[in-house]
Amino acid sequence: MKYSTVELTVDSSIAAVRLNRPDRANALNRALWDELRLAFKAVDAMADARVVVLTGAGAHFSGGIDLDMLAEMQGTVHRASADRGRAVEALRRHILDLQDVFNCVEQCRVPVIAAISGACIGAGVDLATACDLRYSTRDARFCVKEIDMAIVADIGAVQRLPHIIGGGRARELIYTGRTITGAEAEAIGLVNRTFETADALQAEVNAVARELASKSPLTLRGCKQTILYSRDHTVAEGLQHVALWNAGAVMSEDLLEAIRAQQEKRKPKYRD
Repeated sequence: MKYSTVELTVDSSIAAVRLNRPDRANALNRALWDELRLAFKAVDAMADARVVVLTGAGAHFSGGIDLDMLAEMQGTVHRASADRGRAVEALRRHILDLQDVFNCVEQCRVPVIAAISGACIGAGVDLATACDLRYSTRDARFCVKEIDMAIVADIGAVQRLPHIIGGGRARELIYTGRTITGAEAEAIGLVNRTFETADALQAEVNAVARELASKSPLTLRGCKQTILYSRDHTVAEGLQHVALWNAGAVMSEDLLEAIRAQQEKRKPKYRD
């Protein structure tokens, strides 16, 4: 399908999803929320997509939720009903719908790599934390901005950040709304690595994407699913899960191809 706020392409098993509102720092308006969900659902259904690279058009990854959308949302809730209980229910359903968009990013069956330059603010951080890997320029700016808007961050950063950078550091960023650079983000583990320029960032992200795309796609998907499952369950439950996965999937043609490639001293070739 055609998108107005997102670009989606696939080349050599690598899907590229780009937020495309550069004139608004890729702020997330209603159309972008909806199209981002559609794009990731489309990638999830593609047999030939093995990894996703997520970027923002122009100078910024994302400046967060579009302020016009916040005003529209408030008006919509008030119009929904004069009854406070029904208005609250309508707002809750709206928040859950926005959460579902980033859940689609996190639950996409293939790894998602975020390439972040410029601003990554508010909902931009929510989006980045839903990705599997994050890389940025050293001068990128990260901020969990919601505290300064008198809002509890509700689209995922509060839930995901502690698993990425630890509880104490997550609390500091959430409570203070302090802006950190890409260099500090790397130091605390929010991003995997940083680069001096956007070109160097994109080159390395593309290299990582190609490396992941060369792996067994079935196994890569299994790794992602097992990591997410284990994050939200006990160690014992996680071990049960991976035992069940491998019992069903390990005896695949990918395993035989990996063994043959090792024996023949060549790179394995896996089918989608």
